[in-house]
Amino acid sequence: MKTLFMFPGQGAQHVAMGKALAQQSEQVAAIYRQANEIVGYDLTSICFDGPQEKLDTTAVSQPAIFVTSVACLTALRAGQIQPELEGVEPDACAGLSLGEYTALHAAGAMSFADGLRLVQLRGESMQAAAEASDGTMVSVLGLAEDAIKELCDKVLEELEQQGVSEPLLCPVNYNCPGQIVLSGTRPACERAATLAEEFGASRAIPLAVSGAFHSKMMAPAAEKLAQALAQCRFQDPQTPVYANVDATPYEGADQVSEKLLKQLTQPVRWQQTIDRLFDEGFERFVEIGPGRVLTGLVKKTGRARKLRPQIVTVNA
Repeated sequence: MKTLFMFPGQGAQHVAMGKALAQQSEQVAAIYRQANEIVGYDLTSICFDGPQEKLDTTAVSQPAIFVTSVACLTALRAGQIQPELEGVEPDACAGLSLGEYTALHAAGAMSFADGLRLVQLRGESMQAAAEASDGTMVSVLGLAEDAIKELCDKVLEELEQQGVSEPLLCPVNYNCPGQIVLSGTRPACERAATLAEEFGASRAIPLAVSGAFHSKMMAPAAEKLAQALAQCRFQDPQTPVYANVDATPYEGADQVSEKLLKQLTQPVRWQQTIDRLFDEGFERFVEIGPGRVLTGLVKKTGRARKLRPQIVTVNA
């Protein structure tokens, strides 16, 4: 059975994630201790005991999710959780946005230390870029891609006619059939939420995020990340890793910096990735890390194709 290991992105965090695993496994506890040394503060206590408000910040949630996902992967491979999967290795890996770093680590393309340093810088840089601008995101349910484009065009046309300076609105997360997230300037996202039902959407949900992620408003963060990526030495993935930006596997270590940089300012094509994996005969999808977001997205994508894949959630 062809198996995908998949790793969650920002938004999956919750207080107490990883705590029970670390109490049961010295191997997992050591991962959290190492993480504290790398990031330079007590990340472990925030993961285990909160407060939620601090864990939810972009700068903290990204390294916290990366570390907890690696902890879950380590416990899985050691047979400490989901014993029915002991000895199972993936035929491919993928991750949603931030989760792509965990996928690359799981496939042997980057070390834990390098991955965590990059993720820490990524989170801090994205938070700084968000604080320097006034962007946000809105999730639109029930619209196809062509209708989403029409909605974005209409909103931008209206705002330009009103004299709004440099409005931005674009689709950035293709999560599953009927769920596309828009990113852009606050007035544009707010207007999109108001107009969405006129275009046939079932709902439009403003997201509690600090900025317009995966849009050109994250360009300052990409500049900072580029410098850090240039200092890392990556290896060829030992298992295929499907990239968010084009839903295709990395061809080698030389593509890691390029695709991770593009990911900051370009759309995350998660639905296209899962569709491609279905086409390639994948039947088992193992979500590894906090939360169950990806489990739901894969179920919905499979349902749209009348497929019922086996989905296993390995979380903490």
